[in-house]
Amino acid sequence: MKPLELSLALQGGGAHGAFTWGMLDGLLQQRPFTLDGISGTSAGAMNAVLLAAGWQQGGPESARALLSRFWHGLMLPGPLDPAGMSQHWSLWWRDMTKHLSPYDLNPFDINPLRDLLNELIDFEALRRQPPCKLFIAATHVETGRLRLFREHELTAEHLLASACLPELYQAVEIDGEHYWDGGFVGNPVVYPLVFDCNAPDLLLMLLHPRQGGQLPTHAQGIADRVAELGFQTTFLREMRALAAMKKRLQYRLWLQGRVERRVRRLRFHQLGPDEGLSRLHRNSKLDTRKAFLLALREQGRSRMQHWLTSEGHLLGQKASCDPVAEFL
Repeated sequence: MKPLELSLALQGGGAHGAFTWGMLDGLLQQRPFTLDGISGTSAGAMNAVLLAAGWQQGGPESARALLSRFWHGLMLPGPLDPAGMSQHWSLWWRDMTKHLSPYDLNPFDINPLRDLLNELIDFEALRRQPPCKLFIAATHVETGRLRLFREHELTAEHLLASACLPELYQAVEIDGEHYWDGGFVGNPVVYPLVFDCNAPDLLLMLLHPRQGGQLPTHAQGIADRVAELGFQTTFLREMRALAAMKKRLQYRLWLQGRVERRVRRLRFHQLGPDEGLSRLHRNSKLDTRKAFLLALREQGRSRMQHWLTSEGHLLGQKASCDPVAEFL
């Protein structure tokens, strides 16, 4: 079977990124492909660069191993907690951050992720010989603009910038500029995979449910839904714009420039969260207990296996997601 050329867009979502880890693990195991470009935000940025760094070291199996080492390195001991103690702790922490900033709570800007990333990833080798294009999203604090970090410049600080929630961490300074989590401006960013890459298949791996369920009427429920929307709005707007372009091109066959040909040929695919992930409270994005992360990995792996069985045959042949129907 000829390897499929593929680009990936990986959404962020804190600890829920372990679900994407499972999806990637299933994809790497079951379907041969080559990478053209990966766009990632926050936890999606971590998964993107770990996938690329592992691939650079030794192909798909090395990528699986490096992703596993990273997520195991994050894990805290503890069983799954049906009583919801981890959620209570997260709520307490959220309440604390309403009154105290990370400059008060963590004046020395200690972030264990920095050491873990530097231990696992040979950034110099990745910059010198990247296996694919990388687009890592962060938010420029002073201007609110999107900043996309590329494969030739990446360090641990760029990944920390992409995952820097301002209520939890001090802004990450890079070359005298300050950055927060990329989710505010693109989660994930799709356009560079359309216009700067050539792979005919683009797979979106999403963590946030598109539907919010019942109308929230209590203060906490409203706040939760507002937060969910805040980390999806730019992605949905970008996908609507791409869908509108694709729709217009259906009726303008005489437009035959490079961009028009690229948009016409591009095949979209999408995997969203399963029902179990969709039901989780957003505070569980701070939950790094071993049992919880491993459970998310298995859910993600199962989600990918089911998708590959039902729609994976369309990869390399036909779009399994119609952006016009899905986003317009």
